[in-house]
Amino acid sequence: MAVPHFTYPSAYLQAFTTQVFQHFGVPDADAGHAAEILALSDLRGIESHGVARLYAYHRKLRAGDINPTPTVQIVRETPSTATVDGDNGLGLVVGPWANRLAMTKAEAVGSGWVSVRNSNHFGIAGYYPMQALERDLIGWAMTNATALVAPLWSRERMLGTNPIAIAFPGLNEPPIVIDMATSVVPYGKIEIARRLEQPIPEGWIIDADGNATTDPNAMPAGGALLPLGGARDHGGHKGYALASMVDILTSVLSGASWGPFAPSFALQSSADRASRGQGLGQFFGAMQIAGFRDPTAFKQEIDTWIRTFRAAAPAAGTDGPLIPGDPERLAHAKRSTDGIPLPEPVVQDLRQIGRDIGVAFDP
Repeated sequence: MAVPHFTYPSAYLQAFTTQVFQHFGVPDADAGHAAEILALSDLRGIESHGVARLYAYHRKLRAGDINPTPTVQIVRETPSTATVDGDNGLGLVVGPWANRLAMTKAEAVGSGWVSVRNSNHFGIAGYYPMQALERDLIGWAMTNATALVAPLWSRERMLGTNPIAIAFPGLNEPPIVIDMATSVVPYGKIEIARRLEQPIPEGWIIDADGNATTDPNAMPAGGALLPLGGARDHGGHKGYALASMVDILTSVLSGASWGPFAPSFALQSSADRASRGQGLGQFFGAMQIAGFRDPTAFKQEIDTWIRTFRAAAPAAGTDGPLIPGDPERLAHAKRSTDGIPLPEPVVQDLRQIGRDIGVAFDP
């Protein structure tokens, strides 16, 4: 049976989200900024990280598991590097703070690299390198996450979805924005399938016994996501290696909780068994283009790169190659006009949040 969807203007969802964060004592400017990041996710068609995530933020703020007024500080630093402690604040606040520091360092000395500990879920990774584009920089962002992914040839959750994002500016063409989980899919897609009561494609997850399944409910019953590529024959060892790289850069480097010790967010995890390290870890980078090449010449070459790839012969039944970031850019254009479609279970969650904080959603 099809699940009903409802459409809302992005501005309405952003305003409601801001009020939710404000209710829990998040300062107005931070609340607005955090809501902006979630709204951007929905606009770009990444529903798994938009207002569908608000229930998890609400739950953790209400339980006192996130500090609404953190004192974010640098605990170790060189001209081009730093380690930042997020004081258990919203990742949507800590992440932008650390990203700005990386960009400021890049503008001063050519590149900036900032590792973060004691943070929380920071929204879509792609938001952060997109901020670097506005300062004529190449930006990077990574985060570890709740252990939901089984390493190759294991059935135990040991790694997060551990996304990687990087963006490159063009001159006249839209920027290339790469934003990808190192698991086959982000966990948010499993959440959406559960809410819609729909099966998922085989190859996304395994059940608690390590068997392939199309039942999204196998995840909360002890199942695990697969690393990007899935089985070794399909490159699963590469996804596992990428996730390991992110885990080490974000967490071992900063002193955050790595691998199976990462704190839970949307789904309780075996990570809750013991503590090692301090909170969620993130890693941000920024590089001056001018340190490598004339920026205008670089952007012109990016334009040529994009046009060359767009002109590649299309595969049968397709319109031809997409450039990384195209689907999100097209979704942004459409949703800015048409609004954000939300499935009924997400709307019910938002109404419950509204009742909890005394601000009606969709009155």
